[in-house]
Amino acid sequence: MVRRRPLAAAAGVLADLALGEPPLHPHPVAAFGALMAAVERPLYRDTRAAGTAHAATGVLAGVTAGAAVGSTAVATYLAVAVRALGRAALDVEDALGRGDLPAARRLLPVLVGRDPEGLDEGEIARAVVESVAENSVDALVAPALWGALAGAPGALGYRAANTMDAAVGHRSPRYLRYGWASARLDDAANLLPARVTAMLVAAVRPSSVRAVLRAVRQDAPAHPSPNAGVAEAAFAAALGLRLGGTNRYGDRVESRPPLGSGRPPGACDIARSVRLSRDVALALVAALALGGTVA
Repeated sequence: MVRRRPLAAAAGVLADLALGEPPLHPHPVAAFGALMAAVERPLYRDTRAAGTAHAATGVLAGVTAGAAVGSTAVATYLAVAVRALGRAALDVEDALGRGDLPAARRLLPVLVGRDPEGLDEGEIARAVVESVAENSVDALVAPALWGALAGAPGALGYRAANTMDAAVGHRSPRYLRYGWASARLDDAANLLPARVTAMLVAAVRPSSVRAVLRAVRQDAPAHPSPNAGVAEAAFAAALGLRLGGTNRYGDRVESRPPLGSGRPPGACDIARSVRLSRDVALALVAALALGGTVA
């Protein structure tokens, strides 16, 4: 069973690439989000202890759901979303290609949490490329690796942790303490997958290996996220771009360090980032299949 997990996780990624999101209503991730919102209402206190209870409850729910599903392939398919990620990114590119900045701004919140108002074409393109890079970890490599390592409970337990981070792990007055445990749990769960993602980026863009390794080593540590910075630096170097800059999240403004030493991204780079993410997915499938066969 354990030896077959990498092959099953690879099958789950291939199913997502071929079929996209499962036609389930509600989607399991949306149902989990609703469950955790219901958990939060009576549990919320402005303390780390309450937030730790929230995180533990969510992970237990994800692991239990994985055990109930039973199949690593099915759970990985439910947990990854690389095809949906690419489609959302290309929808923004299509709007930019039509010169429809308002439409591009309306579509952007599907991918990023930053305030889209006032962003020009270059800043929208940067936001999308950064999202594709970061979500190549969250929505592809991490759930597949956790599925390969721990089966269906691992894949859906990871998806639970990542969903909780998106819901309560951000810096805001309400969640600064309550979301601390969810944010730290997500950081820990993505520590290895982010670096595997960077290695896969280098593998599928061999002409950029040195640039990728240099950007990950020199630029990524200045990023506020220990994992997103690694993926974004790798993508920036592989694509010959420079990412980072000023991001606005409601009333909060963050200055992100430069990642990569290329040119600023444009609309044409969105499709390039999607192709890179899909190449990473195929390389991951090959690595998992090889690992499962050798094991």
